[in-house]
Amino acid sequence: MNYLEYKDYLGTIEPDLKTGALFGKLEFIRDLVTYEGETLKLLEQAFQQSVDEYLESCAELDKIPDKPLKGTFNVRINPELHRKAVLASGHKSMPLKKNYSG
Repeated sequence: MNYLEYKDYLGTIEPDLKTGALFGKLEFIRDLVTYEGETLKLLEQAFQQSVDEYLESCAELDKIPDKPLKGTFNVRINPELHRKAVLASGHKSMPLKKNYSG
């Protein structure tokens, strides 16, 4: 899939087959931010404007904006495999958390 990219945000490009218009949303964040345009150029302008407005509204609300693809992800495994991995690592890169809920 191709994405629009602006200020580290990625946006989708989708066609409305009934009207011929284009629309999209910011991907990989929890907040819903959408945009639309009649042409690809107008869609890209609307995407950039939506990113700017999203960042402005977060600042006004004193909210930290969601960041896409922060470089971390969680993988759930069974507790015994987690224990073995922590012990095998020598506790260096996988600290054992006391509040692990498995």
